[in-house]
Amino acid sequence: MSHSLKQTFKPAWWLSNAHLQTLFPALVRRPQALNFHQRERLYTIDNDFIDIDWCAKQSKKPLVILLHGLTGSSQSPYITGLQRTFLQQGWRSAVLNFRGCSGEPNNLARSYHSGDTEDINFLYQTLRQREPQTPIAMIGFSLGGNVLLKWLGEQGKHISLVAAIAVSVPLQLDVCATKLDQNFSKIYRNHLISNLIAYMKKKQQHLESQGLYEEVKKIIRLGDLNGIKSFWDYDNRVIARLYNFKDVHEYYQLSSSRQFLKDIQIPTKIIQALDDPFMTKDVLPDQSELSPFVQLELTRSGGHVGFISGNNPFNPGYWIEQCAVDFFIQQGLV
Repeated sequence: MSHSLKQTFKPAWWLSNAHLQTLFPALVRRPQALNFHQRERLYTIDNDFIDIDWCAKQSKKPLVILLHGLTGSSQSPYITGLQRTFLQQGWRSAVLNFRGCSGEPNNLARSYHSGDTEDINFLYQTLRQREPQTPIAMIGFSLGGNVLLKWLGEQGKHISLVAAIAVSVPLQLDVCATKLDQNFSKIYRNHLISNLIAYMKKKQQHLESQGLYEEVKKIIRLGDLNGIKSFWDYDNRVIARLYNFKDVHEYYQLSSSRQFLKDIQIPTKIIQALDDPFMTKDVLPDQSELSPFVQLELTRSGGHVGFISGNNPFNPGYWIEQCAVDFFIQQGLV
């Protein structure tokens, strides 16, 4: 499979640039609520938990596992929209809320990061033990896409998936962190970092209320986070220290998914927009870096987790949803 610049995605004329494509679904999209969500809590071996939000859990249909982006959750519009689409297709779906993202802080100072594949592996192994024969596919967005691709590369042939899709992936974390310090992209950076800092304060209060003082000390040792202005700073002061990386450089080096693409053994589509305001063309791998199972699909436009089409502003089309269904069917998820 190969690099290809696809003309199949045609952006909505009324969302003509990358920022409109990026902001519209985040600010405006309100998919109809999924009243049939069923939450399952799985307890991890480090005395913590992850919350899985299911759609149509009890059926015996094929299953798609979804991974959200940084500060997202199972309630993110791109996630609930996809779950509805998959339900219409007759598939079950399960969203992994990364630790602390389900509306309740988790019980450790740590939560999740761009290279943390332990929880996705734990979820996969748990579901595989329950259902050895079920056809399973996965789709991840942004940070969730980076985690997915890294995990696929780590696992190689040791997993049984029909297919995987990764959308708007920060394939090289240092490049993306620098891009988010520039021009209008700083708007996204500031929003995400303020959410992360607010979450750490909320988590500290939660840990104190639970009497988990050893975990509280880990957060206190990070110091005052209010002055943090960039991902380079946040990831150096918070992520590297909570996860025992030497520094931010080691975190970015070990966690970037680009280096794992050559080891993927599952049919995988990576969808990237060339105008994504979270990254530059420098993150894109060469053909020599891709395994034969990996297809890199580039679009001229689409922004970051946008890809909105259609002529009617009151009835926008979400191209990724149809693209995901088509690819999964093509690979045999029926």
